[in-house]
Amino acid sequence: MLPIRQLFIALFLGALTFVPVGASASSDKAKELARVEQTGLKATGKDRLNELLVQPAAAKGGVKLTRSWIDSQPKASGSAQWRCLTEALYFEARGETVKGQFAVAEVIMNRVKSGRFPGSLCGVINQGTGKKYQCQFTYTCDGHAEVISEPRAYARAGKVARYMMDGKVPALTKGATHYHTTAVNPRWARVYTRTAKIGVHLFYRHTWRTASN
Repeated sequence: MLPIRQLFIALFLGALTFVPVGASASSDKAKELARVEQTGLKATGKDRLNELLVQPAAAKGGVKLTRSWIDSQPKASGSAQWRCLTEALYFEARGETVKGQFAVAEVIMNRVKSGRFPGSLCGVINQGTGKKYQCQFTYTCDGHAEVISEPRAYARAGKVARYMMDGKVPALTKGATHYHTTAVNPRWARVYTRTAKIGVHLFYRHTWRTASN
């Protein structure tokens, strides 16, 4: 059975070519109707007709930031930048909710766009790497080898990275460029603007506020 949207369009297009029983196909009226129909379809264009027959993503429920939804998505792949983001999500946030992983990914993307940090995902993620515990993302400079021991969690992180890079998710952190877990209280958190709390992470915007205001 056709979905209601497609059925409606099919009936609509069919109505354009309907000719009452007994009418002569060679009549001037039938010819004029066919001409108008062809003109209208050409003006609409193939791409627009396809849009009409394909239900918009928003009407399907859009992106649902849940584990069951992300696990149902196709396997993700991508460039070196995608791999950098996937690894960062895996080592930094694989224990978080899917929404929390998207929020961490958003922070990294916000840094790339900000001008205060390197201009690529790999650049942002590896900033400061080389001196132990002086990097931006601890897993890159804690002295431990990065071993992928949870393939399902890694695959999930890859899908989150792919959706984030493709711009298919809503904003979650109001422009945050920093975050930390609720288990710590870094000094910089007192002078930045807190924008969100998602899972076990608190998010902040890089605004150079002072503690007094």
